[in-house]
Amino acid sequence: MGNWAAMKDALQKFCYTRGMRIWWKRPYFILLLILLWLVACTSQPVNPADLQPPTFVPQPQSEPEPTLLPPESNQLAVSSNQSVELQGEIALSPTAVQLPTLTSVPPTATLAQPTPTPDLYAELTIDALTARSYGGGEIDIIDTLEEGEIFTRYLITYPSDGLTVYGFMNVPNEGNNFPVALVLHGYINPADYDTIAYTRRYADALAEAGYFVIHPNFRNYPPSDEGPNPYRIGYAIDVLNLIAIIREQSQDPFGYLRRADEDKIHLWGHSMGGGVALRVLTVNHEPYLRAAVLYGAMSGDERQNYEKIQVWSGGQNGPFELAASDAQVAQISPIYFLDRINTPISIHHSEADEIVPMAWSQDLCERLRALNKPVECHTYYTTPHTFRGQADELFIERVTHFFNEN
Repeated sequence: MGNWAAMKDALQKFCYTRGMRIWWKRPYFILLLILLWLVACTSQPVNPADLQPPTFVPQPQSEPEPTLLPPESNQLAVSSNQSVELQGEIALSPTAVQLPTLTSVPPTATLAQPTPTPDLYAELTIDALTARSYGGGEIDIIDTLEEGEIFTRYLITYPSDGLTVYGFMNVPNEGNNFPVALVLHGYINPADYDTIAYTRRYADALAEAGYFVIHPNFRNYPPSDEGPNPYRIGYAIDVLNLIAIIREQSQDPFGYLRRADEDKIHLWGHSMGGGVALRVLTVNHEPYLRAAVLYGAMSGDERQNYEKIQVWSGGQNGPFELAASDAQVAQISPIYFLDRINTPISIHHSEADEIVPMAWSQDLCERLRALNKPVECHTYYTTPHTFRGQADELFIERVTHFFNEN
């Protein structure tokens, strides 16, 4: 109410001094005074202290935001007491900057080098077979199979690349320094194979002629162990190991081979065994291999062989062998290495052979003659793949004579 009295007195004095006493008594003037009083009541007087600047009260700091840099080791920090120049570069004291060490930097990733595809045919070539070693171990007599007046037949085993190979051996009963003949059989279904096979008559004829005869079953022919045999090279390895063992073991004055002449070894091979013998001759061309007989033999060209074998087997055998390139087959096939052969060869084939084409033997004869290799070639008529009757008798006679000459 103090404000109202002060305002009334002020207005009254204003009106009196201005000659406006008449307006003081008018109703609308009273209303104006009321309005001014209301305005005065709602207005708050300004406190001088309110005109001072507000005091700044520090607020608590918030949590630091996550950063992509790891703490400490990889963080770049500048101390508060260091100067920063913004004239093109930032000058930082070395002690104020924490740089990552070399150990904290991950190694540079290197691109993986492609693994070369292994050559599955590399170890099957004539050169590879020539370069490797053979032998080790001994021929062991397991049982005596038959005792005759001229020779005794034994059941034998010998090691070949970790496999145990069985066979039989005909040993003359009397005498010493017998030339050795290795008789290699042709293909027989292994399920039907017997160690004393159809080749028995040829082995016996050679033993009666004074030869120390060894007849290996080959790997995969019971009871021999099973082992790898692409291109039937496993069979050739079995023969090459056998030759090396003969030469080693014959030096033992008390061993089973003490009466064998290791410097006179002869090869005899029929059909599949003939193809094995041809490979052996291209790998081992030492002078102690005195002579070789190829009887109705398979081709020295493995492409020809396995095109035929795939048909015979109904497609079961041959896919791997036929998958090789022509260049690879050429390095595997003995037909392309005839120049390495030093052993005299006698070839026998029947014109009526219904299994192995006679043209393969004819081609081999022509190639050997073109190379001036010692070779003789015999053709037979009206007799099957395995000779019979007079043709077989003539064949045995020729073989014995050929071996004796060499």
